[in-house]
Amino acid sequence: MEPLWRLVYLLEPAPLALILTAVSVTFGSAFRALNHGKEMDRNRDLSEASITLDKSQALMIPIMSSFSLLLMFYLFSSVSQLLTVFTAVASVSSLFFCLIPCVTYVKSQFGLGDPFVSRCCAKSFTRTEGMLLMACCGTVATWLVTGHWVLNNLLGISICVAFVSHVRVPNIKICAMLLACLFVYDIFWVFYSERFFGANVMVSVATQQASNPVHTVANSLSLPGLQLITKKLELPVKIMFPKNLLGGVLPGTTAADYMMLGLGDMAIPAMLLTLVLCFDYRKSRETISLMDMRSSKGQKYIWYAVTGYFVGIIAALATGVLSHSPQPALLYLVPSTLGPVILLSWMRRELAELWEGNPQSMNDKSRAAEV
Repeated sequence: MEPLWRLVYLLEPAPLALILTAVSVTFGSAFRALNHGKEMDRNRDLSEASITLDKSQALMIPIMSSFSLLLMFYLFSSVSQLLTVFTAVASVSSLFFCLIPCVTYVKSQFGLGDPFVSRCCAKSFTRTEGMLLMACCGTVATWLVTGHWVLNNLLGISICVAFVSHVRVPNIKICAMLLACLFVYDIFWVFYSERFFGANVMVSVATQQASNPVHTVANSLSLPGLQLITKKLELPVKIMFPKNLLGGVLPGTTAADYMMLGLGDMAIPAMLLTLVLCFDYRKSRETISLMDMRSSKGQKYIWYAVTGYFVGIIAALATGVLSHSPQPALLYLVPSTLGPVILLSWMRRELAELWEGNPQSMNDKSRAAEV
């Protein structure tokens, strides 16, 4: 165990950037999910693409995650190129989903025209949306060629935001069940998997680099500029910052030169934040925005959850620094986020409402679906 003064390391650029990014992405994912929920209420077609987890689905997530983890542990080299292609497609879709509200806002502010130019998958496609889609494809293509960590983070963040917006939990009961299962999942695969599989499965998978199919194709065709295309890629299933952040670490360095945080350590707590943010919105009956949330009556659950996430991520990093060993972030994030929300709701006598969700809104939606 290192002396406590070692914790000053958390004030260096890389840990600070990791902490601030994780907190911002987690809160931003919840806020985007709230606005996407409003869009789904206005457009029934959007609701068809979203999933609200029930008890059985929540229990299956850690089981399927464990299966996927073992699959990648044993067969990663065989399926890495397929995973890269799948990730690239998901990244284009997620990046488009994250940027389209910004484009819509700019169009509305400046009164820009945006004619429909084509139809794709039975949906109208505007000129601006087409240009944005091309920009997203170009961003992913640049990542495939360079493998730069900044682009990796950008795509990983977009995947996290899209996941949280489309996969929801209906109440604290299902959310607590999911968090508890993933709490155990994270602890087992980080602390105990080496006893059963001869290596730390979680760390091994998190630090593996995938083969780049672009390099493989360019090499088979003997295309010029092959040396500019990276052979291996860090998949955007995590955010990462070079430990020597201001020193400009170049692509191609080893994973040990980076500080990393898995997307699940942001996406899973963000599902809780989304739940309490929607609850705050229903209770206040007023439009929530980044500018007017502070002026809303009463203290919002979201601020306790965000503060808890901030404390939890610092605790996880601090323990890792002192112990010189990787830590299961959910070991700290689950109690620090779920605990304050449950305690506060119990003190306010709103736990029962949070625990079972909002049956009235669910009935309204079911009646609307019948009509």
